[in-house]
This record gives sequence, structure tokens and C-alpha cells, in this order.
Amino acid sequence: LPYSVADMREAFLEQHRRHLLRRERDGTPLPPIKVGFVSSGFNSKAVLYLSHDLFRFFDPELVEIHVFSTGAPDHPQFIRQTMRGVDWRQRVIDTVDYFHDVREFDGDHIALARFIHDKELQILIEWDGYARQGERAMGLMALRPCPVQILHQEFLATSGAQYVDYIVTDRVVSPVRLEGLYTEKFLYLPHHFFSKGHAVQAEVVPPKMEHVPKESSSAEFRLGVGSPQENACLASNPLGGNDQDEQAVSFVYCNFNKFLKNNPETMRSWIRILQNVPNSILCLLENPTEGIPNLRQFVNDVTAEEGNGDDDHDRDATTSPSNINARIHFLPWEKNPFDHQQRSHSLCNAMLDSHPYNGHTTAQDALYAGVPIVTRSDGDDMASRVTTSSNVILSLEELNAYNGIEEYENIAIRLGNDEEFFRSVRTKLIETCLQTNPMHPYWDVPRYVKNFEKGLVMVWENFLSGEKTDHVEVRDEDGWMEGGTTEEELVRREMKRRVMRKLRRLVVLDEYDKYNDKGEL
Repeated sequence: LPYSVADMREAFLEQHRRHLLRRERDGTPLPPIKVGFVSSGFNSKAVLYLSHDLFRFFDPELVEIHVFSTGAPDHPQFIRQTMRGVDWRQRVIDTVDYFHDVREFDGDHIALARFIHDKELQILIEWDGYARQGERAMGLMALRPCPVQILHQEFLATSGAQYVDYIVTDRVVSPVRLEGLYTEKFLYLPHHFFSKGHAVQAEVVPPKMEHVPKESSSAEFRLGVGSPQENACLASNPLGGNDQDEQAVSFVYCNFNKFLKNNPETMRSWIRILQNVPNSILCLLENPTEGIPNLRQFVNDVTAEEGNGDDDHDRDATTSPSNINARIHFLPWEKNPFDHQQRSHSLCNAMLDSHPYNGHTTAQDALYAGVPIVTRSDGDDMASRVTTSSNVILSLEELNAYNGIEEYENIAIRLGNDEEFFRSVRTKLIETCLQTNPMHPYWDVPRYVKNFEKGLVMVWENFLSGEKTDHVEVRDEDGWMEGGTTEEELVRREMKRRVMRKLRRLVVLDEYDKYNDKGEL
């Protein structure tokens, strides 16, 4: 160890030659490429929420899917109560060709590398990166269990390692001019590199063009009922004024990321946005609750500095520096991911993105709730460019602040003050969510998988050729469906996987029956 890439290439080349000869001799099709996914997050983690639907649509004639799960399943009570019976791990188990629970190798990356290597996989995809310290299989990739190794989805940055060959990305997130920031070569996907399954998950509710009005202003909050202005971040006194009958919330800005994603520069920017949009409020998550007093103190300090001794009595109560804090509110954490996603529709007019670490899962939740996102597009870090790429694909590039923080604030202020501009942006976004036959490319999971498969085939063929590893770009094909509607294509690809999976297991059982208990013919 580490395993030799040269030796693996020689062995796989010889195997490939034999398969080619069999195909020429009797028409036997080439076997699928064996692809592995390794992660500690095959449970109710964000990466599985976004990506478990991928496994429903891989073409079994092209790829054979192996999952190596280093993490534990969720507690049955959590699945039963919090998730209301939805078990993403079990969905993966029911879908993939082989699911390997490898917790027995916890802390032993050498044994895990040998176990994976013995499966003779061609490609290994990692979904942890440097996330989930203490759970992930640290040291595994360095031992080179597979000849082609890829970083995808969870950790949005370079590994900095020579043993990871590719990182899945797109041309907006990782333009070629930034290749010096990565040790990996780029595997470019079209229509955004980030997988998201919102449009094909029955539990995720698509957005509506119009909000269902509340029965009365005092009615208890219910998901899907009331506009963000009516629900006002569930605050009893959202503007902090004395006479609530004369005050109405004009616009609700949100950010549902952890506090650690937001730096002082970003927080100062949000304060200036609130100051320039009368009667607007900012809705954040209690994430964590221990940070709220510090954040409130920061807002007090900043607004006091910006006040410069001005007499607050000469200002409107909702725009005075001393009262901005009263317009910032905090929501409790919602454990159920589907309810959390739907809250965005009911509580948010627009999301203010974090910089330099964007919202990722929270951003996809917001977008599929019909909530536009204003983002800074002047960063070079991969994690800072995810929403920029989203807005480009969704034809919402007017929300990208390419010139930095001042433009970011101006776009957000315009959304809050220009009702026609906000309505046009929101309508355009919701139309992408509701589009069918075909689905909008941004939300189209089978299309994403087809392009992903194509990329895997390209990098594998490049490896076999002995050519130098270089950037690979997948080109999308119009009319990719075999015929019929999107719904028919969903059923067709999923059924094909299920049938092939059963056939493979029957073959394995047939081979097993040829041997006795001693392993003899």
C-alpha cells in the first residue's frame, strides 16, 4: 500500500481486452463500470437528502453501483417520529446493486482500503472530503483502493491531495482560470454540478405562485398558509414598534445557514439592507441558540457606530440604528427536512446568501420553495460560487453581484422596494420548479444522472487509454429522453434498474448453487 495505479491499469486493460474479444466473438456486451460511493453520511444527512435519488436512475448497463457506508443508520424512533417513516438509507439499500455496511472497519482505513480494492472497482467517489471529522474514513483515499478517485458533492473545495483525480463541478463554479486553486482536474457537468432531488421526491411540496391567505391575522401558523409578510418570521412584534395596527411588514429577508457561515462584513451588509427597505425584517435560524446574544450584541455595536450620535427621535422607529435589532428574528430548528424546506415558502420573500461560504442545501430548499437568492459572485472559492451558478442556469443572473458587496446590497434593496421586479423574479423561478415534459434542467434528476454517467465513462476511457489526466467536460444532449413524457422516463429508468438488479442477484444465486458447502463443484 498504497496500491499502484500502473499495476491496476495493466490489470484492467487486460480485462478490457478479453471483454472486447468476447463481444467480437459472440456479441456479449461489455460489462458495466464498477463505481463505488463511500461516505459516513448514508443516513439523514444533507448529502443523502439531496442525492439519494441519483441511485434510482443510473443505467445498469453502464454502471454497477457499490455503496460503502462507514456511518450508522438512524435510530428507528427518529425515522418513525421525526422523519415520519422516510428512511433515505433504506431507499439507497433498495436501489443500488451492492450496499456494504463497513462500520466493522471503523478506525482501520487500511483494512477498508483492502476490502474496497478486492471488489475490483474502477471508480471510487467520496462524499465526505474533510467533513464529518471522526466519522469519515480518514486516510482511505491516500491508499488508492481504486484507479480513478473522485470528490463529489459534500465537501466543496479541493482536497489538496495528489490521490484524488477529479472533482465534480461546473464551468461557473470552477472556471478554468481558477484551476491553480485545485489539485484535482475538473469533471464538468452541465446545468449545475450540484445534485438535488426536490422535484422527484413525493415528500417535497412544490411552490405555488400565490400564497394561501391566512384566515385571520391571529390564526396559528400552518405550513403553506399565509404570506411571508403575514407570518413575519412567527414574531409577535416583528417591527418592534408600539402601535402594531399601523405597521405592516413590507418584505422578509431570510438566511437559514449556520451562524458560522456569516462573517462581520456580511452581517453589516444585512443591517444596511434593512435600513434601506422600510418595514422589512430579517429572519434567521437559531443555529446555534448560544450564538444569538453575541449576534445581537454585534448588531447593537454596529448600529451604534453608524448612528454617529444622531438623535433617534428624528428617525422613523423602524429605521433608526437603535431599533434595527428589533427587526431581526430567529426561528427554532425544524428537525423534519420536508417541513424545514416548506417553511421557506411560507416565511421568506428572498434569501440573502452567505459569503464566502454560500448556502448549499438551504439554497436548494429555498429555490424549490420559489424564494430567489441574492448572492455575491466576486469570490474564487468553490463554496462561494454555488448560488452564482444556480442563478445562471435558472436565468436569474440579475441576482448575481459580480462587483461585490455594494452591488449585493443594491440588488437586495431593489427586491425589497420594487414590487414589480420582485414579482417578475419570483415568477420566473417558480416556473422552473413547475416545468414538466421536459423538466427544467436544473431540477431534472434523471438528466443529471445521465450526464454524470457520461462523465464517469469519459474519465474511465481516458484512464484506460493511458492519456494524461485532464479536465473533462460533459456536453448535454437535447431530446435525451427515449420518448414520451418526463414521468414516463422516470418510470422507465427506475424499472430498468430494478429489473437488472434482480437479474444480477439471480445470476449470483445460480453460480452459488453450483458449489457445495465445501466450496467444491
